[in-house]
Amino acid sequence: MDAGLLPTLIVGLALLVDFVIRVIAVIIVPRNRKPTSATAWLLAIFLIPYLGVLFFLLIGSYKLPKSRRTKQDEINRFIIDSTEGIERVSRDHPWPPWLESVVELNRNLGAMPLVGGNSATLNGDYQGSLDAMTDEVNKARKYVHVEFYILTCDQTTKPFFDALEAAVKRGVTVRVLLDHIASLRTRDYKHTIKRLTEMGAKWQLMLPVQPFKGKYQRPDLRNHRKLLIVDGAVGFMGSQNVIDRSYNKKSNIRRGLKWKELIVRLEGPIVAGLNAIFITDWYSETDELLRRETEPITAELTTDSLDAQVVPSGPGFRGENNLRLFLALLYYAQERIVITSPYFVPDESMLMAITTAVQRGIKVDLFVSEIGDQALVYHAQRSYYEALLRAGVRIWMYKKPYILHAKHFTIDDDVAVIGSSNMDMRSFQLNMEVSLMVRGRSFVDEMRAVEDGYRRDSKELTLDEWMKQPLRSTVLDNLARLTSALQ
Repeated sequence: MDAGLLPTLIVGLALLVDFVIRVIAVIIVPRNRKPTSATAWLLAIFLIPYLGVLFFLLIGSYKLPKSRRTKQDEINRFIIDSTEGIERVSRDHPWPPWLESVVELNRNLGAMPLVGGNSATLNGDYQGSLDAMTDEVNKARKYVHVEFYILTCDQTTKPFFDALEAAVKRGVTVRVLLDHIASLRTRDYKHTIKRLTEMGAKWQLMLPVQPFKGKYQRPDLRNHRKLLIVDGAVGFMGSQNVIDRSYNKKSNIRRGLKWKELIVRLEGPIVAGLNAIFITDWYSETDELLRRETEPITAELTTDSLDAQVVPSGPGFRGENNLRLFLALLYYAQERIVITSPYFVPDESMLMAITTAVQRGIKVDLFVSEIGDQALVYHAQRSYYEALLRAGVRIWMYKKPYILHAKHFTIDDDVAVIGSSNMDMRSFQLNMEVSLMVRGRSFVDEMRAVEDGYRRDSKELTLDEWMKQPLRSTVLDNLARLTSALQ
């Protein structure tokens, strides 16, 4: 072969492969994918073909393995068959006319019913929340179920781990779930695993990325839930992980960052719903379907009793359960919407719902942090501020050095939602989340008091102020916005 022909053949083959990649991408990438996400992936593949294809193969599928989705279907049937408290839903005060359809939506999506006869107390004090959970573990008689995205044994959380160990010594069954990748990235991961093992707790990693052990799925599909259930009588859920307030990161400590959280303590039949979420995730990781371990429901139904509904979401479900719930509530709102989200990167449907609400005459407030801990997400979030401000949304920026990590919103005086879900594309598609919808004026009033506290510690962002942003910030924000669509 002519030596001069070889380079020509190599170039020709490379161009042919490049062309084939582009054709195949146009066929495969848009299938069952949102247009924005498909466009972002196609841009990546077209601009950097080989790297783009590699990343698509690694993180292009947002579905869990089929075996896990099958388990989710099985557990949904278990949830339906083991539900208590439906008959305790209060009708003393008239429901908003739209609420019945939202309850039905949640039931169809996540199998969980609306149950009555519950009590709920909010706690926004970081150390106070850890102390409250520790106190309940110290009272446990039968079992403790712990499930957190990040679970770390450090100086701040040591009392919680001591309480778990003491519970095991009393003969209490302690089961622990922690997300593999999220906890692995923490400073004290190895110490935490050793501590759990030595105390005798039954623990499992959630969504482990361990290919040599036959455990693998898209690496950034994570279980983002935060749950604690004690004896089926008391439950905790919300935004807070079990770790020091600085997350023990040198960069956070250097900047003086502190996380501001909100969790809810629950009693009543709804605790069985939280426990069903734990049972679901335990079954997914261990193949062990736990027998039903809930205490008899003894709480009396009072005029202050709350109706509540657990809404699980994530790639194990066929639809985006949390996004559908949020959209329904945003469109049903009649007077007021208050949203708190640390990572607010809405898709087109949510942005449309929020701006439409303002155009319908609804007052909309959005609480975010003045500073960010994750650069890409922080800048992607900022790229939406102009559109929101022009629509009439009031944006409140929680003052540094705090990261407002709480995740909740209220609709009129009727409904509040709290949980682990951010209002971003990651939480809608990639993370396993859990939200709690609560109907009850007393709880909404308590949430309003929390929001008023945020407002006192925030400064309002105006459109005039925002339009003075330097060009380099605008460019960076818009570039980050493009990357957020790669789901």
